[in-house]
Amino acid sequence: MKTLNFITSNKNKLAEVRAILGSVIDVQNQVVDVPEIQGTIEEIAKEKCRHAAKAVGGPVLTEDTALEFHALKGLPGPYIKSFLEALGNEGLNKLLDSFDSRKAAAVCTFAFCYGPESEPILFQGRTEGAIVRPRGPENFGWDPIFEYEGQTYAEMTKEDKNKISHRYKALVKLQQWVAEQQQ
Repeated sequence: MKTLNFITSNKNKLAEVRAILGSVIDVQNQVVDVPEIQGTIEEIAKEKCRHAAKAVGGPVLTEDTALEFHALKGLPGPYIKSFLEALGNEGLNKLLDSFDSRKAAAVCTFAFCYGPESEPILFQGRTEGAIVRPRGPENFGWDPIFEYEGQTYAEMTKEDKNKISHRYKALVKLQQWVAEQQQ
């Protein structure tokens, strides 16, 4: 497999995936409107992938990101996009003000399937960190409030973030799987 058809309308995600996989796999892009369903991270990732494969009629790679607050037993989790749109980074931060723990996990789940009749294969990466007051540029979702080892994702260079992020960890697993398929 030399090419992957990554289904996303998020240019920042596309840039990160290309930066991480670009030397190994040609990442093409297609935009498909996929439904936002409720469920676990894994259920949501699989359903998005099935829907995209059906719409495209062939192999696809989809991605779903979650931000789990430990104090809220994993919420907002896969619903982070809606929470962020409704509350913003400052509002997300305020959700934790009455709790002792500000620990959080950034979770990225890629799903790949060969086509409409195939079962999606999942590749998941997690990065443990903490939720902090916004620091750094506010141009990529919740990056300004997720801190890992003293820096928010927004404060890191793209290269540094792409070496430790939840997305990077999931893509390493995808790369390993692709290499195994080629043997």
